[in-house]
Amino acid sequence: MMRASEKLRAQGSVCKKIRVSIRTGQFNPDEAKYANGALVQLPYPTNDVRVMTQYVTEAVSRIFRPGFRYSKAEVLLMDICQPGEFTDDLFAVNQPLSSDRLMAALDSINGKWGRGTLRTGSVPVTPDWGMRRELMSQSYTTRLDQLWVVKAK
Repeated sequence: MMRASEKLRAQGSVCKKIRVSIRTGQFNPDEAKYANGALVQLPYPTNDVRVMTQYVTEAVSRIFRPGFRYSKAEVLLMDICQPGEFTDDLFAVNQPLSSDRLMAALDSINGKWGRGTLRTGSVPVTPDWGMRRELMSQSYTTRLDQLWVVKAK
């Protein structure tokens, strides 16, 4: 959620809904299959990582089933709009100003000292998982050090 909310704030946007989904791998026939998702309606359009994380964590706890080997998690931000745009409800609550100031401070510190310097308490300092990259394809089109060199004789 940290990176998704950073991107929202960078473009000056907020979102009203978040879709979160998880699934197991599809290629190992010996493993049990499971996939599920949930749509989260936020209390107000926001780009506050704390609010987004709270609601997404609740949604994941509803769809998570222990005993499965999950291979993919997706987060989709929906109903993205600019702050103050027309809402469906005349009395809709807006994101508090203190939240805007706090998120601006968070982005400023992370911009100066590196992404992840400040983060929510739910993000571990050293995660016990990571993407497996031993079978990753070469990046010929985006990395010069992986570009093939051809020599003619």
